[in-house]
Amino acid sequence: MNKRFPFKTVLGVALLAGIFYFFWQNRNNRAMTIRQQLLKTFYPALLWLTKAGNKNTQFIVQAPTPPPVSFYSLQAMGLNGASFDWSGLQGKKVLIVNTASDCGYTAQYAELQSLHTQYADRLVILGFPCNQFKEQEKGNEQDIASFCQVNYGVTFPLFQKADVKKGINQHPVYQWLTDPAKNGWNKQEPVWNFSKYLIDEQGRLTHYMDPSVSPLDPRLIKAIAP
Repeated sequence: MNKRFPFKTVLGVALLAGIFYFFWQNRNNRAMTIRQQLLKTFYPALLWLTKAGNKNTQFIVQAPTPPPVSFYSLQAMGLNGASFDWSGLQGKKVLIVNTASDCGYTAQYAELQSLHTQYADRLVILGFPCNQFKEQEKGNEQDIASFCQVNYGVTFPLFQKADVKKGINQHPVYQWLTDPAKNGWNKQEPVWNFSKYLIDEQGRLTHYMDPSVSPLDPRLIKAIAP
C-alpha cells in the first residue's frame, strides 16, 4: 500500500530549519529590529521570488541623449546637512538609488557598498532615503546614518530624506530623473524602494532598473565596466 507523502512533516522541518537559520545568522546582531533581521536574512529568497514572478523585470536602456537640463546643475543636502558638490561627479558614472531601512530589499545596501568598493575609480553611488513606500524609512537622518554604517558599512554618500514620487514635493534630483523635458527621455518614477538610475560620465541618463534588479546584476556590472 502506498503511503501518503508526509507533506506536513516536511513543511514543519523546513519551518524549524528556517527559524534556526534566522537565529544563527543574527545571533550577534543587536543593531537591528527583529523585522530588519528577518528582511536581511530572507532577502535572497525575496530577490529570487520577484525575478521568478516577473520574467520581464524592468531594465530600461537608452542610448545616451544630451539632457535639456544639465545633470551637474542639480543640488542636494547630505545626511549631515552639508551641500554636496554635484560638479565633482563629472567624468564618472553615477548610480542613484532611493533607499529604506525596513524594506525587503534593504540588504541591497551591502551589494551597493560592494559595488562602491570595487568600482570607486569610475562609479559614484548616491543614496536617497525615502519614506513614501509603506513608510519603510521612518527614522531621522541620524538614525539612518547609524543604521547604514553599523549594519552594512555604508561609505557612499547618503542624502537627507526625500520624496521621489512625482508631485509638488518631489526632490529636484528626482524631478530631473523622471521628467523627459529635463533628462531627455525618461518618465519612469521609482516603483518601490531601491529603484535605480544610471548616469554616464557625461551626465546623460542611460538606465532605469526596478528594485528586483540586484546592484550586482551582470547587466549593471557590464554597464559600469564594459
